[in-house]
Amino acid sequence: MLFRSHLGIARKTEHGIELRVHPTLIPERRLIANVDGVMNAVLVQGDAVGPTLYYGAGAGAEPTASAVVADVVDVVRALTGDPENRVPHLAFQADALSDEPILPMDQVETAYYLRMSVDDKPGVLADITRILADQQISIEAFIQKRLTQEDTSLPIIILTQKTLEQKMNGSIAQIENLDTVTGKVTRIRVETLE
Repeated sequence: MLFRSHLGIARKTEHGIELRVHPTLIPERRLIANVDGVMNAVLVQGDAVGPTLYYGAGAGAEPTASAVVADVVDVVRALTGDPENRVPHLAFQADALSDEPILPMDQVETAYYLRMSVDDKPGVLADITRILADQQISIEAFIQKRLTQEDTSLPIIILTQKTLEQKMNGSIAQIENLDTVTGKVTRIRVETLE
């Protein structure tokens, strides 16, 4: 079972740093899937400790006021403190920073949930899967189900395995151009947080 959440993701890969924020489907069994209401959480993967979760209030009047006061205190400290003994911004020493490239979104690799409506005609699913196969996108699961006998269009849901965003963008454009696909394809990225 997957749970929809709004995630901000920062991940170091062999090609650079992924920085992205978007609605995401995550497994319901993950602890971060249970963050709700005005609460926020940060999931950090450490080399020595593995995954750790930091959880707390992140919205509402008091948390917002606390964040604003903390920002004002930081500005005042920076303006009045002795420059030689000042804690660096975000506590990073400038000479310890590296210049890692930030990946463009089309180079990010993730799995996808796709939902579309199609005409009830033979070969529609074959056309869609052929487009995905041409982009070397593997399908993990799909559902095609008639809602009522009167429906002339069918909803199709496809879960893919990991692929580049660039390949998915091209596939979605081709799928939306099919005469048998009605409307836009809904896409939600899927993260397993393994």
